[in-house]
Amino acid sequence: MLSGFTKLVEQRIQAAQRNGEFEGLEGAGKPIEFEDDSGIPEDLRMAYKMLKNADCAPPEIELKKQILKAEDLLGGMRDSQEKYKVIKKLNYLVTKLNCLRRAPVNLEEPQYSGQIIDRLSNS
Repeated sequence: MLSGFTKLVEQRIQAAQRNGEFEGLEGAGKPIEFEDDSGIPEDLRMAYKMLKNADCAPPEIELKKQILKAEDLLGGMRDSQEKYKVIKKLNYLVTKLNCLRRAPVNLEEPQYSGQIIDRLSNS
């Protein structure tokens, strides 16, 4: 037996189907593509989905962008004092990212570790 709310919803869906309101929708006739959100903690999945729908990046992604920007800036610097400031900021950003992720950043990724080694060897 359907509850009052469920019955009302079913009636509205059926009326919309009869009126052709579901015709021509984006993705009609195609399989639904589910996103792999297994890497996101369960308690944050809905919030991240809302951020994505609003074209906002999660805090981890924003931090990763800032880290990459700081690394790029560091690579072109010649002044030791300025380099020290950027390295200090970079350390802070990586620490903040580690705290948010509840797990250490994987620095063993080939492109990431290679870039760090290249930049540090050029200093």
